Amino acid sequence: MSEKGHVGISEFKTGRAPEVLVTYGLGSCLGITLYDSLKKVGGLAHTLLPLSRPDDRGRASKYVDTAIRLMMEELISLGADRTRLVAKISGGANMFEPLHPSETEGIGLRNARAARETLELLGIPLLAEDVGGRHGRTVEFDLATGEVRVRSVCHPDANRTL
Repeated sequence: MSEKGHVGISEFKTGRAPEVLVTYGLGSCLGITLYDSLKKVGGLAHTLLPLSRPDDRGRASKYVDTAIRLMMEELISLGADRTRLVAKISGGANMFEPLHPSETEGIGLRNARAARETLELLGIPLLAEDVGGRHGRTVEFDLATGEVRVRSVCHPDANRTL
């Protein structure tokens, strides 16, 4: 197994094969991967909130919309071709059911919706997603293959490869 690059909350990392990028504890947060299969370069973001605000001076990578744009720019600087980039998303769970009984109003699915909208705006195809539910996830992104492995400790039946 290749060395793993850890991606923390409100961060993103990019790299090249044979690196594996990993993020832990995706609850309502969203894990977003971008990948160029020809160059075998990709990135993984662990985003906290859906949309940035012009007056926010915080870390831009905590927002879905700005993290996708920043990660795309960094991948292009690593040799990726924007027209070959593809995306996968995971996480976006409704971890706070008592506060948001409807999954459609929770932060998790608003994060997923923001990702879909931003990717569409940028012309990046969304190939797969594993979002929603009420369980946390760990995501491993293998830059050699483009596979995204999604695991849940509490719900092993939800483990899958995207």
